[in-house]
Amino acid sequence: MNKFILTFLIGVFSIFTVFAQQTIITGSVKDGVTFEPIPDVTISVEKTTLSAETDAKGVFVFSGNVPLGEQMLNVSKPGYQTKRFPIVVNENRTVDLSDITLDVDVTTSQGLFTITLSDDELNDDTTGADNISGLLSSSLDVFQRTAAFEFSPSFFRLRGLDSDNGSVLINGIEMNKMYNGRPQWSNWGGLNDVVRNQELTTGLTPSAYNFGGVLGTTNINTRATNYRPGGQLTYSSSNRSYTNRLMASYSTGLMEGGWAMTVMLSRRWGNEGYQDATLYDSKSLFASVEKVINDKHSINFTSIYAPNRRGKSAPNTQEVYDLKGIKYNEYWGWQDGEKRNSRFKDVEEPILMLNHYWDISSKTTLNTNVGYQFGKTGNSRLDYGGTRLNDDGFPIGGGSNPSPAYYQKLPSYWLTPTAGPNYANAYLAEQEFLNDGQIDWNSLYQTNLENVGNYSTYILYEDRNDDKQWTFNSILNSELNENIILNAAVNYRKLKSQNFAEIMDLLGGNGFLNVDSFDGFQFDLQNPNRIAIEGDKFKYNYNLFANVLSGYAQAQFKYNKIDFYLAGSVSKTDYQREGLYDNEANTGNSLGKGDKLDFTGIGAKGGFTYKFSGKHLFDANAGYITRAPSLRNTFSNARVNNNIVPDIKEEKITSFDASYIFRSPTIKARVTGFYIKTEDANEISFYYADGVTGFTESSEFVSEILQGIDKIHLGVETGIEAQVTPTIKLKGAASLGQYTYDNNPNLILTADAATAPQGPANMKDYKVAGGPQGAYSVGFEYRDPDYWWFGATANFFTNTYVDVSPLTRTANFYKDPVDGLPFNDYDEDIARELLKQEQFDDYMVVNLIGGKSWKIDDYYVGFFASIGNVLDKEYKTGGFEQGRAANYRELRDDMSNDTRVFGPKYWYGRGANYFLNLYFRF
Repeated sequence: MNKFILTFLIGVFSIFTVFAQQTIITGSVKDGVTFEPIPDVTISVEKTTLSAETDAKGVFVFSGNVPLGEQMLNVSKPGYQTKRFPIVVNENRTVDLSDITLDVDVTTSQGLFTITLSDDELNDDTTGADNISGLLSSSLDVFQRTAAFEFSPSFFRLRGLDSDNGSVLINGIEMNKMYNGRPQWSNWGGLNDVVRNQELTTGLTPSAYNFGGVLGTTNINTRATNYRPGGQLTYSSSNRSYTNRLMASYSTGLMEGGWAMTVMLSRRWGNEGYQDATLYDSKSLFASVEKVINDKHSINFTSIYAPNRRGKSAPNTQEVYDLKGIKYNEYWGWQDGEKRNSRFKDVEEPILMLNHYWDISSKTTLNTNVGYQFGKTGNSRLDYGGTRLNDDGFPIGGGSNPSPAYYQKLPSYWLTPTAGPNYANAYLAEQEFLNDGQIDWNSLYQTNLENVGNYSTYILYEDRNDDKQWTFNSILNSELNENIILNAAVNYRKLKSQNFAEIMDLLGGNGFLNVDSFDGFQFDLQNPNRIAIEGDKFKYNYNLFANVLSGYAQAQFKYNKIDFYLAGSVSKTDYQREGLYDNEANTGNSLGKGDKLDFTGIGAKGGFTYKFSGKHLFDANAGYITRAPSLRNTFSNARVNNNIVPDIKEEKITSFDASYIFRSPTIKARVTGFYIKTEDANEISFYYADGVTGFTESSEFVSEILQGIDKIHLGVETGIEAQVTPTIKLKGAASLGQYTYDNNPNLILTADAATAPQGPANMKDYKVAGGPQGAYSVGFEYRDPDYWWFGATANFFTNTYVDVSPLTRTANFYKDPVDGLPFNDYDEDIARELLKQEQFDDYMVVNLIGGKSWKIDDYYVGFFASIGNVLDKEYKTGGFEQGRAANYRELRDDMSNDTRVFGPKYWYGRGANYFLNLYFRF
């Protein structure tokens, strides 16, 4: 027995001796003001591959393979000022760095660029404004910061892709819309202080929350216990989207009883933004409440309500810009001494979510979430098709287009063979447009009041969709051992989307006849000749249903020299339309439920990072994804019938990228090459075309289905920043891409119940439009020890192209709409010149930013300001060819005019603009 006890004691002492002889670096990190622990701080040993993160108590530990001698620790977290600590590591000793403090980085804590750029993202009615600012606002990579902060005002798209290729989550719940796949940024706009806790992955790199897309995943964490205790008051002034902003936020931190709460209120408003009559009014409310039940379980409830109303601005032809300038907006006119915009976008979609966090063990967590989003999105516009019934019961009436920039009201129209040339009328039209050029609201009211029975010819109505969406998911993360991490999730989303037109204002009239004024068809055969009044639905009324069940699993492997991962996903999607009106032009195919569509998506990806040393790394990722088309691109014209895109199938995406990364205490750099191929995509557009074949009339309002589109996106992106002195940082970034169509997709036109296949559209090798394909930035930052700072960047943009019209690249282009035979005067050389894709001029934009902060006791007071486009450069950010001149003769005659009647419509960037921010943090 004594021998056993002696052996046992020797063994115990041996274990203690082993632990005592370990070389360890340990410590804790706390907030410099509140002295509260800061989780998720990255601590790295410079010039090595060693790194660690602080836990929920702010504690970190390094043990095993710790380098001896003089070392430098780097302590960093987004939103805080990075600190470096020299240490000496002796063998079999512990280096204790308890209570390291980090100070808030006031130069970035306000989220200046996030708010100003995300507000631009509200202009999501066109693909020209589909940028990536919100997706990249939390990244630390210099290229991604530059893309979000400097390139986005020019509507630069990361790797040339739309934002539906990236996932945006809040507490693990996906926010991308099922209608078009894109996030609706305005649903949480104005809540900068509470949406900063973000975890970002870029490209195909692994996310702990979902499989993601080829642009990565951003997860916004709104757990109440994650917010720093205290509050903040902010006032901002700008001439961009709005003119004023007020924000107030407060967090309690974890209180006695295990409760924590964060609340925020915000208001953004202005009678006019940079462009004329773009009124802005947004209110935002946020509340997050968490109950920590015990050390295993916590429940968090988050509610977000951010109604947003903004006046829209129009793209215009070059003729209009030449006459009225880049601030001109055709959508408004004077009424009772005030500017009244006819086109508003109203978004009011509250978000409610309940999240359960379960720490199954120190290595395994399970996060289960339920989310519900509901509300409305409305887009208003004028209708000028009001009629009344004559004695024979046939609708008569209708009005002229009230747009002041309608082609027949511009001087170029009077110089065409169709209308002249009539130089006198051209001069009068020019003077009328120069001196006024706005909607005449009084004449619209007068027309309605003078109509027989006061029925309205002109009304203001709203295209509405009222969505109700449920989301359920469960996310598992487990550290199987020190080298392997498992991530997995299951997700279910269910959507009911009500879509209809609703009358907002009869403009002095008594009612509006619910009949199509162009062909006399009833919009709703079940209620023929119905007179609709304000608040009534009319024109179209239908529901869309969608269900998505998906799951993914991912394994991450981390070793001294190499990290790698493998991931797979599967999804099942179904769509269905239910018509609530029996549309006369589509009777038998509009009322009731159509066929249910099913799609199966799969995903597989993998990648690795090889660490040559602490400074030099090589990273590569590859993936293959198939996904269901969006609801928008599935039904050919959901407003009038149940038709779906013929032979529709899943989209396919193949992606590969490889990067060289250099990291040192003074220089951080990355260069990445990427290749992305998209196959079998669909795009649906609506427009009025002259000179189309396959219909009874050669002029029709058509739905254009471009089917089976293949695209290739290939390019290089790079970024470098150098801390040349303790106060001066130099930085540069560049993206050079070539984004082209890779095939000749099939084009189909529909008009009411008629279908006219046009065959292949010759799109191969045309450039994919959507912002500059070349973007370059150089700049510097100066940060003074006395807490003032200044920065400047010069940004260069090249290779921006107009979006071409597919219809003019089909056989319809050279066919006579009367007999369908080729034009006898068709000239291939002239045709080739007519169809040449327009490339915009290169341009440079210079931006300045600076600020100052003061620490008074435990409070921070400060301001910062930015001036965008200091040199007031005018530049086109995008545009599209009009489909109106749809064949060779129509387009040839239009382009032969000195000023085109149906030239492309363009968007211009803002001229010189500013943003000023004042804040008080306590």
